[in-house]
Amino acid sequence: MQTNRLRRQAEAELDTDIENVAISTSSKISTDFQRPVYCILGLPFDAISMEQATVKITDAARSHQRCFFSTPNLNFAVASLDGGAFRDSVIRSDLSVADGMPLVWIAKLLGLPISERVAGSTLFEALRHRPGKVLLVYFFGGPDGVAEIAANKLNATASGLVCVGCKSPGFASVEEMSSDAVIDDINGSKADFLVVALGAKKGQAWIEHNLPRLQVPVVSHLGAVVNFVAGTVKRAPAWVGRLGGEWLWRIKEEPALWKRYFNDGINFLKLMTLHVIPCAVAMRLHKRDGNAVKTARVSLAVEGNNCTITASGAWEDGNLEALREVFASATARPFHIRLDFTDVTYIDSACMALLMLLFGHQSKIGCEFSLCNVQPAVQRLLHLFCADYLITSGRFEPNKSVKMAVR
Repeated sequence: MQTNRLRRQAEAELDTDIENVAISTSSKISTDFQRPVYCILGLPFDAISMEQATVKITDAARSHQRCFFSTPNLNFAVASLDGGAFRDSVIRSDLSVADGMPLVWIAKLLGLPISERVAGSTLFEALRHRPGKVLLVYFFGGPDGVAEIAANKLNATASGLVCVGCKSPGFASVEEMSSDAVIDDINGSKADFLVVALGAKKGQAWIEHNLPRLQVPVVSHLGAVVNFVAGTVKRAPAWVGRLGGEWLWRIKEEPALWKRYFNDGINFLKLMTLHVIPCAVAMRLHKRDGNAVKTARVSLAVEGNNCTITASGAWEDGNLEALREVFASATARPFHIRLDFTDVTYIDSACMALLMLLFGHQSKIGCEFSLCNVQPAVQRLLHLFCADYLITSGRFEPNKSVKMAVR
């Protein structure tokens, strides 16, 4: 059977690759500050197309480089406003794509270069139909028995993805679903791509809890993918998704979701009224100070385990390279980082998202992040972008939650 031949070929290639490159759970934690990210509703989003995301994930799988990617939709964004581990899991991701037309609409209203919805399920299908080396996938989660059905259906036809394992852990705690036997089964499958489907909050928590032990290079929570592949839930036609009506289709397929979408709709209206529209107006009324942008400066000073980054001027998408370089230098070793924004007069969405990457890096290594002396005008912008949690400071604790309510 062609599928079996492709699977044997992929496994043979993987065995060879692993001899040369392996993911080390003790490897140094690093953050890519060159990512083109922009802040929307308090989360960083990569300005990336479906094709670019597919290439990035494929390259990560083939080179065995860790890529934990998140696919925030409106529900993710609304839930993230409460702060804490769920929001931070998105910030700590290696890739964060806009999986929802409302987010694309907000980006357009704010003039951000995020013009394409990159849905997790569409991304999975793109990988499935991508030519080249077959990638091995493991399904973890979904209703009882559905992961096995999805595995059998995926393997029934030749494609760019072959399922090498599946498990439906049922209803249990993150810790109970993280036993050595579970992790050993996933690692033993030699999968390139782990698809988790446990519900957004539990799924993100399970991934972050187990990332150091997982040897699978590409990991993501794609809750609906297992159901879509199994055929237990029909996905909306592409044209419905492009119009932003997939939520109506999902309610048709899964009526129990109506309450979630209703609450998201109410919160979306609040966010539009209190944050997005005022933010769009503020951005349009902002008079660009070319001199402040041109003369923007940043410096770095280290004393013991403490690192102080002092910035001045106006920071926007076009002049962030100096900040990117300084952030990379500051995170080369595990320092407690303090940013002094006394003389910063303006920051845009790209700068906020870059600050989020630094915030996320510090939370991953358990060191302090402190954004100090922020001028009122910059504080106002951070609030409008739902990112004023960045002004909080202190050591990151496992259960610490910084809340940002809709108001």
